[in-house]
Amino acid sequence: MCVVSKKNKFWFHYSLLQYYYLKAAIVRYLLFFVIFAHMENWKRTFYIIWSGQFVSILSSIIVGYAMVLWISIETKSAEALAIGTISMLLPQALIAPFAGVYIDRWDRKTVMIVSDLFVAMVTFGLIIAFSFGFESLWLIYVMFALRSIGSAFHSPAMSASVPMLAPETEITRISGINQMIQSVGNIAGPPIAALMIVAMDIRLILSLDIIGAAIACISLFIIKIPSPKRKPEEKYSVLREMNDGLQEILSQKGIFMLIVIFVLSMICIMPVAVIFPLMTLSHFKGSVLQVGIVEVAWGTGMLLGGALLGMSRRPLNKVLLINTMYILTGMTFFTSGLLSEEGYWIFVLITGIMGIGASISSASITAVIQENFPPEKLGRIFSLFMSVSIIPSVTGMLGTGFLADNIGMSYTFIISGMIVMILGIISLFLPAIKSFAKKSGNRA
Repeated sequence: MCVVSKKNKFWFHYSLLQYYYLKAAIVRYLLFFVIFAHMENWKRTFYIIWSGQFVSILSSIIVGYAMVLWISIETKSAEALAIGTISMLLPQALIAPFAGVYIDRWDRKTVMIVSDLFVAMVTFGLIIAFSFGFESLWLIYVMFALRSIGSAFHSPAMSASVPMLAPETEITRISGINQMIQSVGNIAGPPIAALMIVAMDIRLILSLDIIGAAIACISLFIIKIPSPKRKPEEKYSVLREMNDGLQEILSQKGIFMLIVIFVLSMICIMPVAVIFPLMTLSHFKGSVLQVGIVEVAWGTGMLLGGALLGMSRRPLNKVLLINTMYILTGMTFFTSGLLSEEGYWIFVLITGIMGIGASISSASITAVIQENFPPEKLGRIFSLFMSVSIIPSVTGMLGTGFLADNIGMSYTFIISGMIVMILGIISLFLPAIKSFAKKSGNRA
């Protein structure tokens, strides 16, 4: 009689388990490819784009946050962080209106691929500099600024391409899913960066940016993005084409007023967003870990907001959604300012609600622009929209210290919340916005 040892029995059962696991995995992948093959063409295209963009966004957030932590550790200076943040935002705001002209002139797929490659080259240059011992703070600021220039081309080109790829009825859902992808990156990126900065050399962390850009480029390379139909070639100057994009926005008074309200709300929201960590540390007497919990709550709220839009298959009144989210955001700010020192966990919950509001309003206004302007001008329009949206962020960075030091953080939350609520209520009753909402038929 053959006697089987316990050791042999273990390996037999282990091998059998591995066999069934492998068999199940093969079935899953075959099922996925069967489903993928039978998807509508536009859905397949977006799955490919989203897979590449998710890796690229996650790697960029990890690298960006790791560099912020590196600056914090090396300098221990709030001023250095403020300059770094401005260097990430200001070049994008200044260059975006000019970039939009070329996004509409050139092939948008090529613009996105070249932008990703440019960012990868900038990061590679910083790795080389660090390898030779050039760890200058100003070199990092230059890297932030150059990456910002790449974003000035990539982001509007991606937004302008959506109407060329998907049915109009799906645009709001796609905006919601895009918000979800960004939110997952915002949730996962900072803690991953914090772990990596402790355990790994900064050059290895930077290399993730190159890998992410390469995957994004491959995903874009294998899809086709149709070019919008353009009028016969005319010799326009850059400034004239920029003005053409601006006049297109001004011609639709309802959308123009929506953008004006959005910018005014950002002027109030951004100073508050910047002092979130200080609110946790100073007002609630919290720890660094509790600051991280607040950030996760914000990212989770953004994820939920995107999911709600992404899963919705009913026509949505996007104008009403945008205005309602302003009122909701204002109420959360106002309530946060009233909390006592013991109200930290209520603040965490409120922050999650803020994230939901921010996600829904951002995705909705993006969808409104995509649905209501000609595709051949969307590069210029999104670039102008990006520029006027970023400038309040820079203003917020510059004004944060003054607000916190002179009126106090709690009062900053209360006053900002009241203004944002008032803006939302005004927007509900503005004739131009009401007329636009009725005329557009509240498309999904």
